Amino acid sequence: MSDSTWVSTSMPYLTPRQKGQPDAWGAEAAARGGKGSQRIVQAGEVPAPEQVAALLGVAAGEMVVVRRRVIRLDDVPCELTDTYYPVSIARGTRLAGKGKIPGGAVTLLAELGYVGTRVREDVTARMPGTEEREILRLEPDQPVLSLSRVTLDKDDRPIQVDMMVMPAHRQRLRYELRIG
Repeated sequence: MSDSTWVSTSMPYLTPRQKGQPDAWGAEAAARGGKGSQRIVQAGEVPAPEQVAALLGVAAGEMVVVRRRVIRLDDVPCELTDTYYPVSIARGTRLAGKGKIPGGAVTLLAELGYVGTRVREDVTARMPGTEEREILRLEPDQPVLSLSRVTLDKDDRPIQVDMMVMPAHRQRLRYELRIG
């Protein structure tokens, strides 16, 4: 990709895909002439970190399911994403495994009967940790954007939490809101 700043909107990542459609990241990257991929580095049950527990409405340390991924654009790491689910939703499903999920996790959630109707995102800027800096190939003085997202169903129950870290100098987040 020739443009060093990626403009991203959240909506494609919150909407289940139609049967046969690629995942949202692969489709977005291809539409812009690039190749989007991801590597799942861990999947399974873990104790909920404090921030995740608060967003999911569970006790800190309670077991949750996580999918940890390194997101790549044209084979360059561009984002670290940890996605968490309540065990009541994800235990025993493909969400708890390292395999690719056709259409993406949001599509599988919908197939399982969990559809997001409201999302809350918080974005902060900070300096990366050593591991984040190494994986994202950042210089010591380059900050990251940290985005936390909780997706809630029609009954306002949390069904998914995403914790994302991306190089600030390569990312612009765009929010489009419908009023009324």
